[in-house]
Amino acid sequence: MAGYSDRAMRVVARRRGCPYAVTEALLDVILCNGGQGLRNSIDVNDEDHPVAGQIIGSEPETMARAAGILAQAGYDVIDLNFACPVKKIKNKARGGHMLMDVVRAVGVMRAVRDRLGDFPLTLSLRRGFDDSPEAEERFFEIIEMGWSLGFAAARVHARTVEQKYLGSAHWPFLAALKRRYPQRTILGSGDVFTAADAVRMYRETAVDMVWIARGAIGNPWIFEHAERLLANPNAEILPPTILAQRQALAEHFQIAQQIHGESLAARRMRKMGIKYSRFHPLAQDVKRDFIRVHSLRDWQAVLDRWYVGDGPGVWPAENAADEVNETIGDACG
Repeated sequence: MAGYSDRAMRVVARRRGCPYAVTEALLDVILCNGGQGLRNSIDVNDEDHPVAGQIIGSEPETMARAAGILAQAGYDVIDLNFACPVKKIKNKARGGHMLMDVVRAVGVMRAVRDRLGDFPLTLSLRRGFDDSPEAEERFFEIIEMGWSLGFAAARVHARTVEQKYLGSAHWPFLAALKRRYPQRTILGSGDVFTAADAVRMYRETAVDMVWIARGAIGNPWIFEHAERLLANPNAEILPPTILAQRQALAEHFQIAQQIHGESLAARRMRKMGIKYSRFHPLAQDVKRDFIRVHSLRDWQAVLDRWYVGDGPGVWPAENAADEVNETIGDACG
């Protein structure tokens, strides 16, 4: 999730029940040529484990070098992104376009495995480039090669690449995939916007883990809520209170500022604040003020205006997922 899943978002979610986290899709050439700013952005700390560094690119050599950089930086897993519906650049496959180029995909997998030895590797895929039988055949060629190369798990988004984020994710594909590979670790992804969605995917598809991406933006409580629903399907799940929201917002900006500096943190956090605002009873007013944030002082002013007295939060409107889709656009998730 480009621009979202940095260490700040991950740590805030971990403090609220997230057991495993993944970076945004990091472009291999930027990792290989990045400076101090990039090194700051990929830094992990003791609170951010286990964590996977997710890389995206088109050339086996640079993908392998990028994987080595993240392994040396302290990541626990390297994830190869063959899922993101990015545009094709200069006829070179990357992201979901790898599902159209089996030879290139296999070359990347082999190069990364050769570079890292027995380091834990995972694949991120979509269920195919499109709905054609040929696309499904290519999907299984790639995932089978992953298994043969010792990849530990595969995350599968239940939309095609051509769908991007339109239409519904086809969860029956995930169920069939798990039946086909009962001894393999499969992570399911797509249309998980609430804790109830996460539990329903887990129950209906029997995947080993549910991957929550867009549903976690501005909602770090989704993980502890899902855990409670798994333990007790009849548990009453309430939206976070005003002061619980304030605590998460304060933590999130503080960590983002440590990573990115105040100016960049403020720019990144505007869109995060907008997502958090959905849980506030006066969501539209709060959203308006977050849009105007340009500094830590602005951020603090929003908290001091709207998040002072405690009280119940509200669940986001039913169209909130659509707003997230529109904001992310072609970002990976």
